[in-house]
Amino acid sequence: MRWSFLPPLNSLLPFEATVRHASMTAAAQELHVTHGAVSRQVQNLERTLGVSLFERGARSLRPTQEARQLAAVVRDALDQIDAAARQASRRAPTGPFTLSCEPTLLMRWLIPRLPDLAALVPDVTVHLSAGGGPVFFERDNIDLAIRRDDFPFPAGAHRTRLFAERIGPVCRPDLAPRLMDPGKADVTLLHSGTRTQAWDDWKRITGITGITAEPAAQQTLEHFYLTVQAASAGVGVAIAPYAVVRDDLERGQLVAPFGFVPDGTGYHLLSRRPPEQDERLRRLTSWLRSRTDELDTGHDRAHPPQDPAQK
Repeated sequence: MRWSFLPPLNSLLPFEATVRHASMTAAAQELHVTHGAVSRQVQNLERTLGVSLFERGARSLRPTQEARQLAAVVRDALDQIDAAARQASRRAPTGPFTLSCEPTLLMRWLIPRLPDLAALVPDVTVHLSAGGGPVFFERDNIDLAIRRDDFPFPAGAHRTRLFAERIGPVCRPDLAPRLMDPGKADVTLLHSGTRTQAWDDWKRITGITGITAEPAAQQTLEHFYLTVQAASAGVGVAIAPYAVVRDDLERGQLVAPFGFVPDGTGYHLLSRRPPEQDERLRRLTSWLRSRTDELDTGHDRAHPPQDPAQK
């Protein structure tokens, strides 16, 4: 036999899933088999290799270093086999993509554009999931994720740049004159619990320091979406990304007296494999790129100019 050290192939899927979840129960749920079936396959693999692959505690299961190394190689091999099978198959991939997107961007930018996706790419269905922070494709059962690059992306994930993040103060039109006049800047500053440094970042980038407020005239809301909603209601002024307020600016519900400036971050589409390996994913990615072009251009158009007196 050519592969003299090749272990039982039917043990590799249960083993890889067990290492990834650090749980035979979770591995069994993912593979739709019993806990006992996973346990037997893992034990069979250990007997074949002559080594224990897990440190077993009363309520814990910890993969050894050897197990983690082997699982990583198994995972890479399975990815390559999957990609090759897709290329060889005559069947087009079917089923929806599960796309995770940061909640505020999902609600205020992506969802309003889904009818356009359905019209232009009718054979691609997307199931949406609100989520932020680190991406775990297997654990969260997602195919794609839209994330800002303010934290490390998963190793091996393919990334497609979508747009640069641009931020600026936004408020209801009737509050703009008070914001622009140093003698009348008595508006409430709105802060988000998820981006506590947003105002400081904007002031640092622009050098504009004239917008201040006493502690009593500042309000912190738990979620970023709530600060934008409060600004739309006339409660005060919020720092917002252009992407999430673009539609409100177009409708005239909000104005951005100082325009928007890049904050050094950007949004990316993360996928398990390159779009070139899946025609449906390629067309979905192309649609996203075409729609996010609007977020990289025109972000200073039709907004009141910056008042130099505020610097």
